[in-house]
Amino acid sequence: MAVVILDGSTVRGFVNDEKAFNASADEAFDALDVDSNGVLSREELRRACETFRLFETHFGEDVAPPHPDQVSALYDSIFDQFDCDGSGAVDVGEFRAEVRNIMLAIADGLGSAPIQVAVEDDGFSFLKKAADLEAAKIQRALALSS
Repeated sequence: MAVVILDGSTVRGFVNDEKAFNASADEAFDALDVDSNGVLSREELRRACETFRLFETHFGEDVAPPHPDQVSALYDSIFDQFDCDGSGAVDVGEFRAEVRNIMLAIADGLGSAPIQVAVEDDGFSFLKKAADLEAAKIQRALALSS
């Protein structure tokens, strides 16, 4: 775990840096594409979502998960959101587009007030990458000014 300070402009800056954002999204996509066929199946995306433990915890406390049909319906809904063309698979372009939408929604929700956020330090946290990108820009600016 790492703690970063960010606001909406930090996240938006990361999303708008197409090279950094696409590289991060592609890296995450490749990690999720277990069979390396260039698309994410419903099962591959579900496995990724399950790692978030959305149903097993409530504010860090373990709780009993809801009925399996409810869980499946939610995961199907998430998959359908990513599968923009309804092909039954998520390609890298669809993955980038939906992650971009999610990140911009986070940026809108954060607004302009900086907050501390605990993020995974596993190399796949988009929020950590956003904070790292902003920190690198600040360091470059400071180096140029001295």
